[in-house]
Amino acid sequence: QVQLLESGGGLVQPGGSLRLSCEASGDFFIINAMGWYRQAPGKQRELVAVINRGGSTNQTDSVKGRFTISRDDAKDTVVYLQMNTLKPEDTAVYYCHGVFSDWGGRRSVYWGQGTQVTVSS
Repeated sequence: QVQLLESGGGLVQPGGSLRLSCEASGDFFIINAMGWYRQAPGKQRELVAVINRGGSTNQTDSVKGRFTISRDDAKDTVVYLQMNTLKPEDTAVYYCHGVFSDWGGRRSVYWGQGTQVTVSS
């Protein structure tokens, strides 16, 4: 089992910034990818950003230039989502997501509990 612990959500005014953190723990051998999804009320869950094992990143078009995903230099089990120039349409529950391989090479997907981000004046 793998646990994903998120932190950093909250209320922020438009144009403001927040940083989300996600730390993975548990029984795994390789982190294939970690990232963030979000789900706004009445909408489907969508990918926000992902960082792969090799360090390559990808973001959805609506956040490019504003959000940055990164991995902790000291602990590769921790990823961050730096969110700048936040807009009301960024309001959603943000979920940490990870793809992990166990010692036998089997891949599994895990989700965090979610953290609320609200952008409002």
